[in-house]
Amino acid sequence: MKEDLIVPGRTYGFTDFIRIPCKVCPFYTVIRIGNHILASVTPSLQVLVSAAFVDTALAVFAGRAQGEDIYLPLAGLILIIAYTNLNWQIISCINLKSEIRLTQAYKAELAQKRAKLAYRYIEDNDTWDLINRVCKEPVEKINGGFGNVLGAGGLVLQVGSLLAILLAQVWWAGLAIVAMSVPLFFLAIKGGKQIYEENKNAMKYSRRADYLKSVLQGRENVEERTLFGYTDAVNRQWREKYEAARKIDMKASLKYFIRAKGSGLVIVVLSLLIVFVLLFPLKRGEVTAGMFMSLVTAALGLVQTLSWELTNTMSKIAKNVEYLKDMTVFAGLGETEGALDLPETEMAFESLEFCHVAFRYPGSEREILKDFNLKIEKGRHYAFVGVNGAGKTTITKLLTGLYDDYEGDILINGKNLRTYTQAEIKALFSVVCQDFARYQVTVEDNIALGNVLVREKTQIKEAADIIGLGETIEKLPQGMQTYLGKVREGGTDLSGGQWQRVAIARALYNPAPVRILDEPTAALDPVAESEVYEMFGKVSLGKTTVFITHRLGAARLADEIIVLDGGRVAERGSHEELLSKKGIYAKMFEAQRSWYQ
Repeated sequence: MKEDLIVPGRTYGFTDFIRIPCKVCPFYTVIRIGNHILASVTPSLQVLVSAAFVDTALAVFAGRAQGEDIYLPLAGLILIIAYTNLNWQIISCINLKSEIRLTQAYKAELAQKRAKLAYRYIEDNDTWDLINRVCKEPVEKINGGFGNVLGAGGLVLQVGSLLAILLAQVWWAGLAIVAMSVPLFFLAIKGGKQIYEENKNAMKYSRRADYLKSVLQGRENVEERTLFGYTDAVNRQWREKYEAARKIDMKASLKYFIRAKGSGLVIVVLSLLIVFVLLFPLKRGEVTAGMFMSLVTAALGLVQTLSWELTNTMSKIAKNVEYLKDMTVFAGLGETEGALDLPETEMAFESLEFCHVAFRYPGSEREILKDFNLKIEKGRHYAFVGVNGAGKTTITKLLTGLYDDYEGDILINGKNLRTYTQAEIKALFSVVCQDFARYQVTVEDNIALGNVLVREKTQIKEAADIIGLGETIEKLPQGMQTYLGKVREGGTDLSGGQWQRVAIARALYNPAPVRILDEPTAALDPVAESEVYEMFGKVSLGKTTVFITHRLGAARLADEIIVLDGGRVAERGSHEELLSKKGIYAKMFEAQRSWYQ
């Protein structure tokens, strides 16, 4: 059985940079590790081979050796140079293969985890920031973390092998470099943690800047940008957020650079001292000329490695470990059981009842629903009306299982809603949300998403025709097979009202016994909205429908109107009954009467 990469309750740490690639692409991972080991010992081999080549060449010129003796060290140099030049091409291909596999596995699991998250996390700003940090470029972070782990191990191997050669020649010089490397190692880790924390702070501003950027560049905002002329004002806000994020990142990077280069100066002084000291054994003949030149080259190379590469690598590892700490929190976020389950094929519906339900959103003290009581019966059409904040949309969220931490009980067919599975809830309700989705796929696919269990083209066309999309679809270049939106070349965009009709057609194609329209017709004029609701009601005979709307012309089409106020049912009855009461509904309708005359 395949082990999941994202496991709730698991504490993610350093070893997960190895575990995840090994699980996803073991073959390529082994090749990368083997290649990195070889690349790490290559500088030391080059020191020995170069020393042998120089010493042999001098011996040949001095007549102490035969000319053919130079062939072996020369061949060694050629192999090392060839490997160094060709290696990056080979490893780039291997890295690309690994990245593809990680995208297919790790990124897919992240998407599944996000889909299973309890809905309360989606509406919480702090958690949403965490989700963005974990899910933004996740493959690059895991793949980069694995590369940094290899880099750290390779640097240890490279430095260790070079130091071994140096220790064999000047033992105290090697020990001095080791002593200087230890504090650099810990400074690099500390710096990496600080940079990640700064990046977390910067991301809060970056996310807001990205949103403002989409407002300035998005096609859907063109009309309002032109009409209201707010471009300069929003641009100033974008620049403010962007600059705040940039300054935080710049400050952290500057600290890191100063720390790295400051430490490197000490290594430079030490390396120059080592070069100077090596002159004495060279003069005494204890070190050959070739070995002296190779050791000098190696010592100067260690300056670059210890002052920059080691610091840079360990800093990145520290940052990636902080990412894995975020991953630990993300993996532990609560999930909705059965969130990915497909709807049941068929669910019967007889009644729905709210019994003394009270609810407030997480982190808020304001009660949206207060001792809310209501019964909805099979086959009737209901309209929920009320001012903003009265709790209309909240009722939809509770019914569809997005929140279950309410007080009281919600009964469906006399059974507590909390005992229903997600598959059963999905089969019970077909919902058109106020902020409905606009899928950049074909018209047919847009509507077919309403029922993922069955794809029946005749019923898809019927749903489109019923809601008044038939003529619009006929005018499209490829009819039902026309791609909507501008993501795909040749795609066609629709007006706001046409997109809303597509969303309603999606709901009509869904066989659920209860249909809910949560103010999806805002882009239609009041008369057109009433016509849409009337058509929707006619084709929903035998089903239970709930209209949530501000505009009361549609509400009067319902069998019963529910007026919400202060989180309770303030009034209920037919259109005529509520007008005769001269209460909240009558005042609202009177204010809107001119829209329908």
